[in-house]
Amino acid sequence: MPTPPTDVLPVGRIAGPFGVHGELKCDPTSAGRALFVEGAEFLCERAGARQTIVLHSVREHQGRFLVRIEGAGDLNTAQPFIGATLLAERGRIALSEGEYLDRDLVGCELVSNDGTPYGRVERVEHYPSSDMLVVKGRLVPMVRAFLREIDVEHKRIVVDVPKGLLDDEAEEA
Repeated sequence: MPTPPTDVLPVGRIAGPFGVHGELKCDPTSAGRALFVEGAEFLCERAGARQTIVLHSVREHQGRFLVRIEGAGDLNTAQPFIGATLLAERGRIALSEGEYLDRDLVGCELVSNDGTPYGRVERVEHYPSSDMLVVKGRLVPMVRAFLREIDVEHKRIVVDVPKGLLDDEAEEA
């Protein structure tokens, strides 16, 4: 058995059954949505094990996908896939200009225009108003007004943020 690729990302989750003919409700990630087509292969991770699956059919229904997995033609054979995470190789995920995966931003050094380091990105949080970089427990909005350069290859993000957002001047006032 070949070793599964290590550079894979979650692109969807099987949420539950739909009807009795083996269709499953699938919630795709925004980055993985375009991958869900008939005949697409995914790694399926469930109960700590991984296996390759092929989508027999895909259709959209109320904002999510209804999928049928080859070899799972009825409710009984589809049932074990409920709760599984679908994974795809990173190279299959197409990003538009200015789009980044959270995992690419985590670990980047956040620096000012003059190179003053603020700290490393601990995680990315998603809010309705904007995505936020978390640096030393502080939230930095990912908005054009603050971001000057994102270089994921060199793990560096240059920002121009208001005084007090990342330094201790606000605490001293």
